[in-house]
Amino acid sequence: MGRGDNSAMKRPTIRDVAAAAGVSRGTVSRLLNGDRYVSAAARVAIERAIAETGYVVNRNARSLVTQRSGSVVMVLSEPEEKLFEDPNYSTTIRTAIRRLADRDMSLVLMLAADDGDRERVVRYVRGGHADGVYLLSTHAGDRMVDALVDLRVPAVAHGAVIGRETVIPFAAADERGGARQMTEHLVERGRKKIAMITGPMDTPGGIQRLEGFTDVLGRKAAKKLIEHGDWTRMSGESAMARLLERTPDLDAVFVASDLMAAGALATLRAAGRRVPDDVAVGGFDDSSVAVSTHPPLTTIRQPLTRVAEEAVRLLLAQIDGDTVDSPVILPTTLVVREST
Repeated sequence: MGRGDNSAMKRPTIRDVAAAAGVSRGTVSRLLNGDRYVSAAARVAIERAIAETGYVVNRNARSLVTQRSGSVVMVLSEPEEKLFEDPNYSTTIRTAIRRLADRDMSLVLMLAADDGDRERVVRYVRGGHADGVYLLSTHAGDRMVDALVDLRVPAVAHGAVIGRETVIPFAAADERGGARQMTEHLVERGRKKIAMITGPMDTPGGIQRLEGFTDVLGRKAAKKLIEHGDWTRMSGESAMARLLERTPDLDAVFVASDLMAAGALATLRAAGRRVPDDVAVGGFDDSSVAVSTHPPLTTIRQPLTRVAEEAVRLLLAQIDGDTVDSPVILPTTLVVREST
């Protein structure tokens, strides 16, 4: 190719498509923007011309007409280290990306760990850069949620937003039911003094998993047998140490996430407690962590992929202007391994 020949480098334009199809540029533009009143003959000619020329729709140009950005923003209200430590987040993100790709839409991930981050999310959405918002992890009392509700942007939550359950549609696992399953399992294994390490108590998982635990044990769920974590492995280690110090004769612990349970196992091992002989340990999630611990972890499988798929479905329905059936609650399953 000669230096002055730029024809191979030029991207095809809408004018090239119109010329190849034998129609006006206006007709091509109307078809690309979803006009149903383009004739069948013109539609076939334009689609053939697009294939022949290799024309790619300019999404930014289209958005001027459709008022759509073609993207969804996923908001994770956690520090960035949790994004990389907790395998649940990667499962959810991958699933959402795949389901949105089916609609030729993109996912933008934004972290909202502090007030500056939260203000940035609101500015981004207010600027029209996203057609909808997927709230991946939200804590009670988050003012960002109120701001997003005021913007009337389509939104969905992965798990209920505490205090906004009837305002923001959500999909979730049956967290309370799953916690009951695990606690009943520990009782059935003959354990008498069962402790719990909860998640953060400003999250639905933190609250509902504790509720399931107390549903089964009632008054036996004494305050001294309950410690709180923040979903991280380190918090599981420290919470387990506090429980052992207070109640050295405990013989089981239900830990509200596999990652925290891995931390609890490390503390028990350092204290010379055998699992499950001395202390049985149960987790929650059935993430990749559960099969990498020693011993492998009995846990509650929550259908993370299905929850994410349902959340995306609810969000896309709102973006399309449809009413949604919320909430969507999916069942959990007890998975028994060596730790109990």
